[in-house]
Amino acid sequence: MSQHPVVWFEIRGDKQEKLQGFYGELFGWSLNRDNPTGYGVLAPPGGKGIAGGVGERGGVFSHRITFYVETEDLEGSLERAIALGGKLVTPPTPVAGIRVALFQDPEGNVVGLSTP
Repeated sequence: MSQHPVVWFEIRGDKQEKLQGFYGELFGWSLNRDNPTGYGVLAPPGGKGIAGGVGERGGVFSHRITFYVETEDLEGSLERAIALGGKLVTPPTPVAGIRVALFQDPEGNVVGLSTP
């Protein structure tokens, strides 16, 4: 098994509620929006699949779709991504009990890193 599994995905857009409704209807997703921003969190039913969220883009979250890869060494993985031609988007930041960072790959795709 990979020591760097994909652990989270995000889909972001300009009209959060419309986007949440679209994916809810399309895939039957039940999104929990019980938080101050209304960000929709999906817990995979029956433990199959990965968790993710659907929300509004803006600020450091200007990307549309990204995935997060878990790593024990957040700073080391970020440094390696940059050394391989990536660019820093968001430095390591605490979020909900973990730390996350975002970088762009050489083609401009935004990828997230997170601690366990």
